[in-house]
Amino acid sequence: QVQLVESGGGLVQAGGSLSLSCAASRSIFRRNAMGWYRQALGKQRELVARITSGGNTNYADSVKGRFTISRDNTKNTVYLQMNSLKPEDTGVYYCNRDPTMDYWGQGTQVTVSS
Repeated sequence: QVQLVESGGGLVQAGGSLSLSCAASRSIFRRNAMGWYRQALGKQRELVARITSGGNTNYADSVKGRFTISRDNTKNTVYLQMNSLKPEDTGVYYCNRDPTMDYWGQGTQVTVSS
């Protein structure tokens, strides 16, 4: 069964932190790079962080130095630690493999107030 379940979003003030989690089905997770994607209102979904099955990471310039992606291959779970949050980080956050599938989870809303 294909499944992606994101959690951990919420409302936070600028400068604050949030930690997101994504539980994936094994068929999606194993041997695949995984990514966290963000979609702000009225904008296209964008990749903000990526991690390979071996743990190599890449970040969008807008989040570099503030966000940290990690994964637990024993739990089929990928995480996103977000620090020093800014209002422009507001959006719905999704996880998916990289390259993405057509299937997406429900996402988790992150709202950063100024």
